[in-house]
Amino acid sequence: MKASAFNAEARERSVRRKTSGSMKRFERAQQSLAGGVSSGLRRAARPYPLYFAHGEGARAVDVDGNEYIDYGLAWGPLIVGHAHAEVTRAMTGQLQRALTFGAQHDLEIEVAEMLTSVIPCADLVCFANSGTEIVQVALRLARAATGRQRFVKFEGHYHGWDDSVLVSYKPSREEIAAANGAPIPVANGQRPHDQVIVAEWNDHAGIEEIFAARGDEISAVICEPLLCNNGCIPPEPGFLELLRELTARHGALLVFDEVITGFRLDLGGAQRHYGVTPDLATYAKAVGGGAPLSVLAGKREFMQLIADGKALHGGTLNGNPLSLAAAKAVLEILTRDDGAVYDEMWRRGERLRFGLEEMLRGVGFEVVTSGAGPVFQVSFMSRPARNYRETLDADKQLYSDFALALLDEGVLVLPDGRWYISAAHTDEQIEATLDAAARVVKFGTDPVTVDRLLLGIIDDKRKAEAQSRSGIGRPNI
Repeated sequence: MKASAFNAEARERSVRRKTSGSMKRFERAQQSLAGGVSSGLRRAARPYPLYFAHGEGARAVDVDGNEYIDYGLAWGPLIVGHAHAEVTRAMTGQLQRALTFGAQHDLEIEVAEMLTSVIPCADLVCFANSGTEIVQVALRLARAATGRQRFVKFEGHYHGWDDSVLVSYKPSREEIAAANGAPIPVANGQRPHDQVIVAEWNDHAGIEEIFAARGDEISAVICEPLLCNNGCIPPEPGFLELLRELTARHGALLVFDEVITGFRLDLGGAQRHYGVTPDLATYAKAVGGGAPLSVLAGKREFMQLIADGKALHGGTLNGNPLSLAAAKAVLEILTRDDGAVYDEMWRRGERLRFGLEEMLRGVGFEVVTSGAGPVFQVSFMSRPARNYRETLDADKQLYSDFALALLDEGVLVLPDGRWYISAAHTDEQIEATLDAAARVVKFGTDPVTVDRLLLGIIDDKRKAEAQSRSGIGRPNI
C-alpha cells in the first residue's frame, strides 16, 4: 500500500478548514515566540501545531471547538487524564494556601513516603521539576559515588536536552556511519562529548566489550528500560539483567530513566515490571499528572551523598507544594485497590494496539506494534525493531499521513508513532478509535474487505472480554 491510501491531501485540506483558529495563532506566535512553540518537538505536528482550549478525561478540545480522543496526553504526563476532579481539587486547595515556600512542608514528607513504598530501588528520594534536570542529578550522583567521569548511554535513548546526554538520539544512517562509534550531537552549539560512551540497545556482546575495555572508567549506565522515545523497543530477555550484573561487577551504577515508564507500566515502574532493580531511577511526566515534577529515587548508600551535602542538589522550586499536591492526588488514584487501574489500562492498551495492527495488516499494510500496555508504538515496517538503527526502516511519511487522517477523524496522536493510554480512557473510546481507523483505511480499499475485517475485530473483542471475566490480567514479565 502507498501513502496515498490515506488520502493525505484531502485530509489535510479538511483539517485546515476546521482549525483556522490554530493556524492564525501559530502565525501570530512565530512573531514573538521562537519557532512558534515552547518545545521544538511540537513543530512536527501536521499541518501545523494545534492550539487547545480545554480537556476533560481522555478528550481534548482545540480553540476551534474540535474535540479529540487524546492519545498524546501532553507527551505522557496525563496518566489520569485531563482535569481529573481529585487532582484539580487538590491543586486548587493548595493554590489558596500558597504557591511555594522555598522551605519545608508536609507534602514533601507525604509524597516521599508514598514513593518509597512502591518503587523497588527507592530507599530515599529527592525532588526537582523536569526530566532533563533530574537526569543530571542522577549522573552527578554517580560521579560522586564512583569518582569516575564517563558514562554509557544507548543509541536512540533520550535523557533530556542537556548537552551531556543529547547525543546519538535520532542520528541518520549517514551520521552513524561517519561517526564510527563516536557520540553524535543533535544540534549546533553543543559542548564536546568526550565523557559519553554510546552503545547499541539489546547488543549483549557490545556492552560486554565496552566494560571489558573500559569498565574501570565508567561511573554509570543509563537507559530507558523500555525504549519509549524511539520505537517502544523492549529489552530482550536477559539484557537488563546483564546491565545489572556488569555494573555491579565493575563498581558502576545502573540508572533507569523511568521518566516515561514510571507509574505508567506499573506502580513500581519498569523495574518492577521487568524484575530488575537499578541503583537509581529518574521519574517525571506521570508522577505529577501534568504538574511540573521530577523525582530521583535510589538506594540509601548513594542517596546519602545528597543527604550529607557531598553531592549538591538544589533548586528554588524543588518540592513545591503545588506540584506535590498534584502528585499526592495522582498517586492516591493509582494506588487505590492495589493498583487495579493498571489492569484496565493494560487491557485497553492491548486491545487498541492489536486492533490497529490487525486492521492495518488486514488491508495490506506492512505494520508492527511494540511496547507494553499503556504505551506502545505503531510503525509501518515489516518486522519489529530490536534497536534504534532498525527503526530507520520504518516508513515515517506513511505514519505521518495516517496520523493526519486520524486527526481529521477526531483522534489525536503524537507524530512519532507513540500512543499513550490513560486511566481516563474508556472501552467506548477505544472502540470509537478503532472505528475511526477503519474509516481511515477504507479509502482506496475494497469496502467488503474492511467490513469483514471489522467483524473479525468485533469477534476478537468478545473473546478478550471473556478472558477478562476469567481473571486474565496484564502479563508479568
